[in-house]
Amino acid sequence: MSRIGKKPIPLPKGVVASVEGQTVKVKGPKGELSVKLVPDVAATLEDGSISVLPREGAERGPQMWGLSRTLVNNLVEGVTNGFTQKLEIQGVGYRAAVQGKVLNLQLGFSHDVPYAIPPGITIVTEKPTMIAVSGIDKQLVGQVAAEIRSWRPPEPYKGKGVRYEGEYVRRKEGKKK
Repeated sequence: MSRIGKKPIPLPKGVVASVEGQTVKVKGPKGELSVKLVPDVAATLEDGSISVLPREGAERGPQMWGLSRTLVNNLVEGVTNGFTQKLEIQGVGYRAAVQGKVLNLQLGFSHDVPYAIPPGITIVTEKPTMIAVSGIDKQLVGQVAAEIRSWRPPEPYKGKGVRYEGEYVRRKEGKKK
């Protein structure tokens, strides 16, 4: 039995959900999202909550049960509250600025790195060294944050680079004479 999978997903006020075959659509105050579940699980909508159950005789049903429930829960969470991922930039001269629909990153290269902001994502730079990526789709928010971080991941000798907020970078000792 999946501990996560057997919990029903309550629908808050202002959220409308519909289940059509394997597709679950959720509409809320922040927007509309949908997910197509694998054929081995079944989603049902009953009295203000969504339940996900494995199908009888499906081999992968119990394996995909918790994942499918979490995907549907992320839809409900996204259309009500949204998701935010924060990034920190460390290094002398490293900074970021949003100009229209482009995030300009100065990361120690000989040129600026322009990053086109995808639709459905909002990027805010509170300080030149802090980036907040937010949106309603958890997967897309995480993907955008990972792409920004991939331009200059934190290095272990001086700790320079782009890191997630609160990320611990294990430092190494430098060369000795």
